Amino acid sequence: MTDAADAARTYLLAEHADLLTVASDCADAVAAGWDGSSTTDREAVAGPLEATLRRAGVLEQLPTVLAGAVDAAGGHLRAQPVPAPPYVVVTSTGPVLRATLDSGRLVVSIHLFTVERGENGEQNRYVRTSGDVADAVSVEFRN
Repeated sequence: MTDAADAARTYLLAEHADLLTVASDCADAVAAGWDGSSTTDREAVAGPLEATLRRAGVLEQLPTVLAGAVDAAGGHLRAQPVPAPPYVVVTSTGPVLRATLDSGRLVVSIHLFTVERGENGEQNRYVRTSGDVADAVSVEFRN
């Protein structure tokens, strides 16, 4: 990880730990609706997660989180981010925040679910990521 990505990740964990915990709680609520510890239905993950994050007020805060991460990384946003693509998207693994900078694209991923790829014709399974919230956050620069 680059120094700038490290700085952005440190900022996220220090300044937005409470928000990350709420996002994790939202993922727990989504997973509680499954029949068992995983699901093969992608529609049981991304849509419900986005709705739960929205109800909890997390989605509306993510553009501010992204702007702070960009500042911490030493970058400058060209436009004010909004809680919608291309800045904020909710995928089947969790929220992804993206900002285009002069040096490339800053991508913050909050991995709340893991996709276990099916083998020998089996379907993919979506599993709630376990562990510390800090382990769920990744920051990288892409060209």
